This record gives sequence, structure tokens and C-alpha cells, in this order.
Amino acid sequence: MSYKSDIEIAREAKKRPIQEIGAKLGIGSDDLLPYGHDKAKVSQSFIDSVQDRPNGKLILVTAINPTPAGEGKTTTTVGLGDGLNRIGKKAAICIREASLGPNFGMKGGAAGGGYAQIVPMEEMNLHFTGDFHAITSAHNLLAAMIDNHIYWGNELGIDDRRVVWRRVVDMNDRALRDIVTSLGGVSNGSPRQTGFDITVASEVMAILCLAKNLADLQKRLGDMIVAYRRDKSPVYCRDIKADGAMTVLLKDAMQPNLVQTLENNPAFVHGGPFANIAHGCNSVTATTTALKIADYVVTEAGFGADLGAEKFMNIKCRKAGLAPDAVVIVATVRAMKMNGGVAKADLGAENVDAVKKGCPNLGRHIANVKSFGVPVVVGINHFVSDTDAEVQAVKDYVNAQGAEAILCKHWAKGSEGIEELAHKVVQLAESGSANFAPLYPDEMPLFQKVETIAKRIYHADEVIADKSVREQLKAWEAAGYGNLPVCMAKTQYSFSTDPNLRGAPTGHSVPIREVRLSAGAGFVVVICGEIMTMPGLPKVPSAETIRLNEGGQIEGLF
Repeated sequence: MSYKSDIEIAREAKKRPIQEIGAKLGIGSDDLLPYGHDKAKVSQSFIDSVQDRPNGKLILVTAINPTPAGEGKTTTTVGLGDGLNRIGKKAAICIREASLGPNFGMKGGAAGGGYAQIVPMEEMNLHFTGDFHAITSAHNLLAAMIDNHIYWGNELGIDDRRVVWRRVVDMNDRALRDIVTSLGGVSNGSPRQTGFDITVASEVMAILCLAKNLADLQKRLGDMIVAYRRDKSPVYCRDIKADGAMTVLLKDAMQPNLVQTLENNPAFVHGGPFANIAHGCNSVTATTTALKIADYVVTEAGFGADLGAEKFMNIKCRKAGLAPDAVVIVATVRAMKMNGGVAKADLGAENVDAVKKGCPNLGRHIANVKSFGVPVVVGINHFVSDTDAEVQAVKDYVNAQGAEAILCKHWAKGSEGIEELAHKVVQLAESGSANFAPLYPDEMPLFQKVETIAKRIYHADEVIADKSVREQLKAWEAAGYGNLPVCMAKTQYSFSTDPNLRGAPTGHSVPIREVRLSAGAGFVVVICGEIMTMPGLPKVPSAETIRLNEGGQIEGLF
């Protein structure tokens, strides 16, 4: 049996004008700002007009730790949204935008797959509506204004050894991680060491995704700490007087993007912080707006539940006053086998014992998500190589954990293949059994928050941190930042900080390399192990096979 590629399926999509998609949610043509015929931004005036409405049901889709075998979290998110619409529910999807870095590096796209995709797929995975470019420009404008302020006399008394605002670019470029700027003489400024992060790790990205409106956006931008003086007192973005111009650059980027699935159902695609180095959720504006105009909103959080779901619960829901009604954990038989020790080349052969051996990774995610007080269902994303015995092994294991696993065939069949999961999600969401609470209270000390996540989510024995890290956290507490949540920057491939340690490891340590205060976004970033805020390209990047064919169509993007 031959299957069409994702990009072939996307090209055959029978898209409807974006005005028709908006009408499904009660968004009038005057409240849509079109970018072509198939994508549009939703006006702030419309967003403001629906704020007094009650919320629909919020469904989070998360997953096990990613493996080279593939899990299909976005595909399941899209499929579930289509499935809910298929069974008569008014549902919308909320996901993140794709970063150019991983698109041209390892992943090759982030719009779902098979017959559970969001379109226009190619535009979404490239420049889309320009949001990431606006964030990059706003971030780097601030960097330029800091250096310019120092050059023209440094009235604020900035210690140029303590400028903490780095630059960003939306591309994986390891050569930019650590650089020296202002070489070439006095006219270029004073040389200093700095570096680049990837745009999705920018605090500006986090702020865009957490801000409620433009006024909140500008206030948060102004609150960002960009440098310190010799007495270690902070210098804020508003001191540099960059917050107004940055808000102007971000004015359009702040508005959510509306597109559609292959089955012409509405999807909001907005914002894109990574979950391994940032907070991993789409924008609060998109999610809260969708909840006002749809009965069900299906959203996802990046990578495994130890990263994306934890930050969704502890950061996004805490900051936005949200509470999920049900959680879907995506798993595959192939990934269970990899966690059970099977090599990627051998995944096609039936191996029930390896499936059983790998299931504890899934089991830990189930227990972790339940600890937030939210009901859980497992969606088994079907692959053609899965055997009945292997699928049953996963179902039996999940049942023993007090949950249910449902086989989903949305990749091959679209909404038809995920109806059973859609019905189960409705049952859980309508049951009222959710009793959501974040993992730790605001008033808990910062280091204790880190320990709570490390021990309760990662199942580590200890957190290792130098005296300087502990003192920095205490200093931020003394400065009034102790009530902030923590954003763990950690490898996505393992519960530990060792990407090669699969399964459900215990007895490991979590080493903290660095902490960064994101005062505008409202969290403390805790960088663990070898994680990088500027990724590098793999030995054979996806960019090598991305090109235009003779017909002018893009090949290799997905």
C-alpha cells in the first residue's frame, strides 16, 4: 500500500477562504486582517469584544519523551480538533508557529502530518505572517540601543561587563553562541563578549506569548532587565527607552493568526517558544480568545510532558488563569520499543517484550500529569507496522495505571480515525473531575521550586548548584522576584539531563549551569546540563534537501 507524503497531501487540500473559517467561530470579515486568501490575523477589537463570554473546555495534548521513532503530538492535536468537530462539537485548535531553525535543521516542519494537518503548510513553516521576524527585530533593536547608549556617554552607568541582553536570530548557528562585538576601533564602541540565542528563546517571544494586550506587552517589555551597574543595580528596558519602539514593531505580531485544517476547521497558530529552552506554549491571547468563541479548544505543549505540560501548568495556566479540563498523552508503539532498548532499524519487527519494557516512560508521564489534578487519556498514534499484540500491551499497561489508551488512526484517516478519542475527551471534560492546581505555590523559594520539579517530575534525587547560583536566586528573591515560577531549560529526550538516558530513570542528579531572570515575561530560566539556548545544525541538516522543483514547488520541507 503506497502512502502520499505530507506535502503531497497538503498541496491537494481544498482550502476555503479564510473568511468562511472565521465565520465558523463568529469572527466577521471586518475583524480579520487577511494575509492572502488562506490566513489572517484576528483584530484586537474583536478579541476585546468577547472577553465577557464564558470559557469553553480546554484540552491539552502532550506526549512521552520524544524519540527518533516519532510520536506525532501536533498531528494528534490537529486530528483531535477535527475529530471533535466531526462528532458535532464546535472546536478550535491552538498551536505554536514553526521556527526556521529546526525546520532547516532536524525536524523539517511543524504543521501536523498525513490527513491531520494545518494548511497552508509551506507558508506556516517558512515566514508565515512575519511574527518571528518582528520578534527578532524588536529584540535586536534593544541590543543596538543598549550599545548605542554606552557609546554616547553611558548616562545610566551601565557596567559593560554586565550587559545581559544578548542578540537573537531565528536559525541554528552554533558559531554565534559566544562572540566579541565592537572590534575595529573607537568608532565601533567598546569591545565586549556577548552572544546570540535562537529567536524562540528570546524573552520578547515569551512576553508576546504571555501578554494580554498591547498595553500589557509594553509594560512587560519595559520590565525586562538588560544590564547591571557596577553596584549591581538593574537597568531596565524602559531605562533605555526602547519599549515603545519595540511595541510598534510587535503591534501586528501580537494579533493571533487564523488558518485551517485539511478538513476546513479553524486553527490559531501563534507564538513559538521552545519547550526545552523556553516555556513551550502558544500565546495566551490565542488560547483565551479561542476559549471564548469555541466550545472546545485543543492545544499542545512542546516535547514531552516533563517539559511542555509542566510549563503549561506551572507557567501559562498560572499566569493566564487557565485550567485544563482533560489531558491527552500521545505515545506510539515504536517509541515504547525504543524506550525498551530496540534500535531504530529494528522497529518494524514485532517485539511485545520491548513494548512492555519501554512503557514505564509513559507511566511516569501519566502519574505526573495526574498530580496536577487533571484527568488523563492516552492516544496511541498508529503506525502501519504496529501489531495487535503490541497495541494491546500498551492498552493493558495504561489500564493498570488507572487510565485508558485509545488507538488513533488520524494520520491515515483524518477525523474518522480519531472519533473514539474525541468521544473520550468529551466524557472526561464534561465529567467535571478536573481539580487543577499548579505543582508549587508562588511563595515557595526559587531553589525549592526547582527542587520540587526535579524530584516530583524528573524523579531526581538532588539538584546540584554552585554557591553563586544559589546566591543569585536569593538576591532575586530579595529584589522581589521570589514569587515567580521557574522555567527549566533541559534536554527533551530524557527525564534526566542526560539525553541518552531513556525510560523512567531514578537516582539521577540535575545540575544547574546558569540561571537567568526574565523579569518581563515573569519567570526565572534555569539552565540544566548541556542544554543550549542556541542550537546547532546536525551533520546532515534538512536544508540540504529543501529546494524548488521545476514546477516552482517546495520540496524537502516536510
